[in-house]
Amino acid sequence: MDIHMTFVYEKSKELHEQACQVLAGGVSSEFRRFGYPHPLFYDHANGTKIVDVDGNEYLDFTLSQGPLILGHSHPEVLEAVTRHSATGQLYAGQHRLELELAERITRLIPCAELLRFDLTGSEADHAALRVARAVTGRPKFLRFEGHYHGWFDSVAMSISAASEEALGPREHPHIVPWSDGLPDQFADQCHVLPWNDLELAEKFVREHHEELAAIITEPVMCNNGCIPPQPGFLEGLRALCDQYGIVLIFDEVITGFRLSIGGAQEYFGVTPDLAIFGKAMANGYPISVVTGRRKFMQPIADGKVIHAGTMNSNIPGIAAATATLDVLQRENVHEHIRELGLKLMAGLREVSDKAGHPMLIQGLGPMFHAGFTSLSEVRDLRESLSYDKAKYGKFVAGMHDRGVRVIGRGLWYISAAHTAGEVDHCLAIAGDVLKTL
Repeated sequence: MDIHMTFVYEKSKELHEQACQVLAGGVSSEFRRFGYPHPLFYDHANGTKIVDVDGNEYLDFTLSQGPLILGHSHPEVLEAVTRHSATGQLYAGQHRLELELAERITRLIPCAELLRFDLTGSEADHAALRVARAVTGRPKFLRFEGHYHGWFDSVAMSISAASEEALGPREHPHIVPWSDGLPDQFADQCHVLPWNDLELAEKFVREHHEELAAIITEPVMCNNGCIPPQPGFLEGLRALCDQYGIVLIFDEVITGFRLSIGGAQEYFGVTPDLAIFGKAMANGYPISVVTGRRKFMQPIADGKVIHAGTMNSNIPGIAAATATLDVLQRENVHEHIRELGLKLMAGLREVSDKAGHPMLIQGLGPMFHAGFTSLSEVRDLRESLSYDKAKYGKFVAGMHDRGVRVIGRGLWYISAAHTAGEVDHCLAIAGDVLKTL
């Protein structure tokens, strides 16, 4: 492929203009609003390639915001979905495949003793917080700036900010609404702190533990900067929760089945009380899980905490998850995506330094973040505000026009389908684009 080629987007533009007449904003999710040069329409995808309606083909490091850990249209997943869907789609009752998948997950995930299936991460996060309140009898939870736990009202705050001033003092942050239309009382249900500051967390929990039902965190802050935990931070949260009887919740919607087969809790060796999984577990089909130690899941088992959902455990989603785990366990996927991701990370550092536009590349390989900042490390949302988003936007546009699709906010994903040759091709294009900035 010619690394100097430029794409056109005429059909996508026409379809987007048409879509704006019937879809709010022309899209079905806020995160699709910011496509380059406008939200695009796609026609088909396979492996590492995705093709839009204008016939432009892209090497894809977006992977539908992370779920496609095996790549697009994996044949084993498609076959399983087709075969099992032919027997039925939804029973409003139990089926054997659901039981087999649940048993498998309890063997793979360190904290998983009981679980329930959902469709989305937002639902599963909502269930986990409800359970934590029921078990502890306490009303509030502690969350961290820049973490994403779904779009529901109770967690739609302090996900992003226009400036550090908007976030307020580090020791007593403002709660920043993520959206219009949020009732004031939802801000009263939580406390917010900067991430990766264990000393501050310890001080806060000592003073407020009597009202804290849970501490919820992404074990890697994927949604803003792909920021790993500082050494001892997750362990420190675990110790705090043990000391004060607080429920520790890991939101593993992104890290789950991606960092390792047992998630970030296996990777870092820190076991939460409850955890949420989604995205990569079904390679693009809708499914999520709320799971945890029996003590914390028992209120759901007893019917004291209501958990429901018409589409939960639908056969296509369960079949897709089963097939995905088959491949993840049978093949050397996690080592492959980690090694390939680290190769791409190192290459981006090299080509950006060479071009005179050094990028900060941080993450763990299977997913990582790229951006332009003067900092040598970004440790929380406040430091992530230093990224030059306009400059990175120009980089993304240049990559896109040369056939490489990446997320505008800087997060890159690797799949089992990616190859070393495709990484080299991407780096050649990146070097070419960086020279134009």
